[in-house]
Amino acid sequence: MQKIRNFFAEYRVLLHSVPSVTVCLFVLSVFSMNLLANKSIDLGVDWLALDCGLIVSWVAFLCMDVLTKHYGPKAATMISLFAIAVNLLCCLVMFAASKIGGTWGAFFDFGEEQAINDALDGTFGGTWYVVTGSTVAFVASAVINNFANWGVGKLFRKKPDCFGAYICRTYLSTAIAQFADNLIFALIVSHFFFGWTIVQCLTCAATGMLAELLCEALFSPVGFAVCRRWQKENVGKSYFDFVAEADKCA
Repeated sequence: MQKIRNFFAEYRVLLHSVPSVTVCLFVLSVFSMNLLANKSIDLGVDWLALDCGLIVSWVAFLCMDVLTKHYGPKAATMISLFAIAVNLLCCLVMFAASKIGGTWGAFFDFGEEQAINDALDGTFGGTWYVVTGSTVAFVASAVINNFANWGVGKLFRKKPDCFGAYICRTYLSTAIAQFADNLIFALIVSHFFFGWTIVQCLTCAATGMLAELLCEALFSPVGFAVCRRWQKENVGKSYFDFVAEADKCA
C-alpha cells in the first residue's frame, strides 16, 4: 500500500514539474492523431496505405524524446500514460456526444442527408476497435521509444548532452517506435477491420515511420533547444529532489 501511495505521490510531483505547454501539446497530439487515424490517405496505389494520423503523431514522439532526455524514461512513460488516460476520457466524452440526439452542421450544408449526420456521429463517437488499437499501439511504442532513447543516450559517455548525441538518440528511437506504433495499429485495426493486406500494413508502417521521422527531424533543433533551456533553468528540480529522497529511503 505504501508503494502505491509513493507512486501516486511521485506522479503528482512529476505533473507539477513538467512545463504545462509540453504536457498540453503532448495530450493534444495524442488525441488528434487517434481521431485523424480514422481517415485513410488516397495515394493511388493498392500496395501503399497511410492514414492522416501521421500529420500530428510526430509531435507526440518529439515530446517524449524531450521528456526522456531531461526526466528519464520512467518519467516520460508516466506522462505518456497520463496522455493516454486523458485521450480515453476525451473519447468517452465524444462517444457520449455522438449518442445525443441532434444534427451536425454538415447535415444542413449537404441537403439534410441523414447518412452524413450518422457518419459524423460514427467518426467522432469512435469505435471500440479503433480506440483499442490506437491505445495498445501507442502504449507499446511509448515504452519502446522512451527506453530506446535512454539506451542510445547511454552510449555517449563523453558528450551526452551534445547535439549529435541528441540527434542519434531521437532519430533511432523514433524510427523504431514509430514503425512499431504504425504496424501494431495496422495489424489490430486496418488488417482485420479495414481489409488491408499484410503488405499494406508493412508499407504503411515503414512509410509512415519515414514521413513522421522527417517531420520530427525538421523540428529536432527545437527539441534540443528546449532540453538545453530546461537544463540551464533547472526545470523539474522538485521532481529530481523527490526521486533522490525516495531512493535514500528505499
